Amino acid sequence: MIISVVLFTSDLRVHDHPPLRSALHGADRVVPLFVRDRAVDAAGFAAPNRLAFLADCLHDLDRSLRERGGRLVLRSGDLVDEVCKVAAESDADEVHLAAGYSSHAHRREERLHQALEAKGIRLFVHETVGTAVAPGAVTPASSDHFAVFTPYYRHWSQQTRRDALAAPRVVRVPDDVRSEELPDRADVDDVSPGLAEGGESRGRRQLNAWLRGGVGQYDERHDDLPGDATSRLSAHLHFGTLSAVEILHRLRDKQGAGPAAFVRQLAWRDFYQQVLAARPDAAADDYRGRHDRWRDTKEAHEDIAAWKEGRTGYPVIDAAMRQLRHEGWMHNRARLLTASFLTKTLYVDWRVGARHFLSLLVDGDIANNQLNWQWMAGTGTDTRPNRVLNPLAQARRHDPDGVYVRRWVPELEGLDAPAVHEPWKLSGPDRAAYDYPDPIVDLSDGLDRFRQARGRTTGAKG
Repeated sequence: MIISVVLFTSDLRVHDHPPLRSALHGADRVVPLFVRDRAVDAAGFAAPNRLAFLADCLHDLDRSLRERGGRLVLRSGDLVDEVCKVAAESDADEVHLAAGYSSHAHRREERLHQALEAKGIRLFVHETVGTAVAPGAVTPASSDHFAVFTPYYRHWSQQTRRDALAAPRVVRVPDDVRSEELPDRADVDDVSPGLAEGGESRGRRQLNAWLRGGVGQYDERHDDLPGDATSRLSAHLHFGTLSAVEILHRLRDKQGAGPAAFVRQLAWRDFYQQVLAARPDAAADDYRGRHDRWRDTKEAHEDIAAWKEGRTGYPVIDAAMRQLRHEGWMHNRARLLTASFLTKTLYVDWRVGARHFLSLLVDGDIANNQLNWQWMAGTGTDTRPNRVLNPLAQARRHDPDGVYVRRWVPELEGLDAPAVHEPWKLSGPDRAAYDYPDPIVDLSDGLDRFRQARGRTTGAKG
């Protein structure tokens, strides 16, 4: 009898799962395994919102496997040690897992390969489980990765994609493999009160609704702050409860600018994965140094605290930061605005913002988070490193009636636009009626500081 272990990592689904299908094709029994890896916890990736979402995902995956006659095996500890223990307990001949592209994932796979090889167990690593195009599959002639999105997108779009795989009908698991009890979101402290539900079942329902409706207008409405017209699928893509390959196949027959714009966003995910795979240091260091002399965090302590708490005095910035704290998620346009404000207007190191986002974001992916922060800070792949987003101009454009602001900043509930975006302009009793702080920085002062620090002339862009 041939037995395989299928190690689930960031691919918590049964639909379009190449490692699971390959293992089932070649084995009589499989052990679906998830390891709560101590190294991941120690690295700070185990933020409360992601732990709660993960708990949902594991319960849903276990439920899907049980519907097919199987079950999920959970272990905690060092991932390599636990995989080897499960392989020994089940007398497994092989282990299957999805390729990872971070430096941590590469080290993990190498350690796992060596440990299993010593025991005579084969390791199969499957590409394009968490991405549509694997990092390194397309490269320019003169480099190991694309540093500019547009040429990458052109090559990415020309790639032949593998077929999306159906969920298996039957999963047979050995009876005698021990499992720990699955975690429950209710046992996780400090979870954002508005955190969405996790799991493949929920993700597929969201995807179906999105493809029936919202994607058609995505090109026109993706920056609509009050309309919240984005897919909200990012957490499901991060945890792998949805497959980018399957989504692209399902978008294939949809015509128009909306689906095309959404496909482009999926390409951005893969773009950042291939950048980080080639330059793993970019998770912590400037991809393109600008000789920044960031403000000392002690000097900027009060400004940083105001930014985190949503008390900067700029309503659209504060609304976004409060949405982040309440939902563990933030609208993409709002992510750009808050990142520009911290790095350009307050001139605070992008790493401060990236760490805060990772502490709360349920979709806190290292490649997307760090490199998007660098893009906005001007140290990443952006070809316009000195772009500055003016929060007032952006609020008037993307929240013209102040609906988004009033949703998250109830102190300003009684104000209509344009006063809701600039409450400090009220005077006398009108100003006194609103318990809301004055701006912590004048936009022109912040822009001047940024210009001088970068040592070149730039302009504020709306």
